[in-house]
Amino acid sequence: MPLSDIVVLARRPDFLAAAASGSKFVKDSLIVQRRIRTQGERLPGVARIGFTATKKLGNAVVRNRVKRRLRAAAYALVPELGVAGYDYVFIGRTRAHKGVFADLIRDMKHALKRLADPSFGAVPPKPPNTDS
Repeated sequence: MPLSDIVVLARRPDFLAAAASGSKFVKDSLIVQRRIRTQGERLPGVARIGFTATKKLGNAVVRNRVKRRLRAAAYALVPELGVAGYDYVFIGRTRAHKGVFADLIRDMKHALKRLADPSFGAVPPKPPNTDS
């Protein structure tokens, strides 16, 4: 289902919530964290996205370039593959800077498809205890 709107995450607590209570999918060029917003937080037809690059990647020029590349890929893919009611945080890795942009697109597309399933990353129920 195509999204009607994309909102950019700007507050640190939103990023921390995605890291703490969400699922993540790791690829060579990026990490995508996903959090399903609670019923009270949901906006119909809206997905929220955020971008980050750590100092481990390099100086400010490198980090900004990585975030620009992540934004370009996300704005191309999230309207089609994103799910309303989800928060996505895209974390750049070294290949997001040094790799080919087509590889970044491929990795992001794969991650978004996997994260579209609400059961992805859910902890399976424990089997019943049969020791008696």
